Amino acid sequence: MIGRIIRGLAALIGITVGVALYFYIVKFFPALIKDSQVYKMLGAAISGVIMGIIFFVVSPWLIKEGKDMANWVEAEMSKLPPMEIIIGSIGLIIGLLIAYLISQLLIQISVPVIGTTLAAAVYIFMGYVGMNLGRRMVNKNKEELFNLARVLSKLSAKEKEAKDKEKAVSGATPKILDTSVIIDGRILDICKTGFIEGKLIVPVCVLEELRHIADSSDDLKRVRGRRGLDILNSLQKETDIEVEIFEKDFEDSMEVDTRLLKVTELLGGKVLTNDYNLNKVAQFQGVKVLNINELANAVKPVAIPGEQMTVQIVKEGKETGQGVAYLDDGTMIVVEGGKKYMSKTIVVIVTSVLQTAAGRMIFARPSE
Repeated sequence: MIGRIIRGLAALIGITVGVALYFYIVKFFPALIKDSQVYKMLGAAISGVIMGIIFFVVSPWLIKEGKDMANWVEAEMSKLPPMEIIIGSIGLIIGLLIAYLISQLLIQISVPVIGTTLAAAVYIFMGYVGMNLGRRMVNKNKEELFNLARVLSKLSAKEKEAKDKEKAVSGATPKILDTSVIIDGRILDICKTGFIEGKLIVPVCVLEELRHIADSSDDLKRVRGRRGLDILNSLQKETDIEVEIFEKDFEDSMEVDTRLLKVTELLGGKVLTNDYNLNKVAQFQGVKVLNINELANAVKPVAIPGEQMTVQIVKEGKETGQGVAYLDDGTMIVVEGGKKYMSKTIVVIVTSVLQTAAGRMIFARPSE
């Protein structure tokens, strides 16, 4: 069915071509046809019928040859590198553009058919030359072109990554820093690991408190305050996270923690802190909190009852006979009956683990 439809369409195309060809010949060779409307119409009909029959007969062969040609072109194209195809196509387009400019001059030739024939030949020649020049250029400069393609690909990937990062940052919840977490300093290392997303907001009241601490007459407070200011500078210079000072402040009569929570509510963010009391107040007011101490406890190695570990008893415990040891991460281990092993390294067996907001405590007994 489809074959018949295609042959019918081919016949219609043949009739159209035959009629057009007849009038084209009449235009350039009027002496061949009598100047009669009847003869002209009859000639057009005969020419159309003849070309229609020819197209109808040869259409199966043309379709078969067309398919074979398409398959051959596809097979040959699949053998070529993508870069060669791209540059060759660009060369073909440039060649056709040049051919168009030349053909405009050739078409002006007054000799019938000659101008059009030459223009068609120029199109074929320039297209072929342009495509082959492009392919040769690829073969001669293959390494340079591939390096250029890699550079462009990397630039595109970096641009996409930057846009994705900007989009992620703009959509992330802002984190509001309190004084304690800045002075503590661990926030800098956490930011360097990439676990924190979004802006870090430093309220102006927190910045003022840090400045007052840094100007304190007490040596310890002054050191802590200056450390906090250094941490803020490092956050801006050593991390990719945007650090922003929130200039809007509230009544001076309010405590810093109260103003901090109001800023957090206003921005719809989360408080970053390691202050136990601020943590509780924020939870009571429905403000989301990220507690650095809770994070530190969460990433500490898990101790399972019955597990053995080697520790050094460093001091006495509160209860009679108890000894106290510490893990490398600072976790306290209370050893029942460990007092007699003071300053000695022993193997203990974990009996229980106590987890609190302040940290983790392990209870153990000597394995002997």
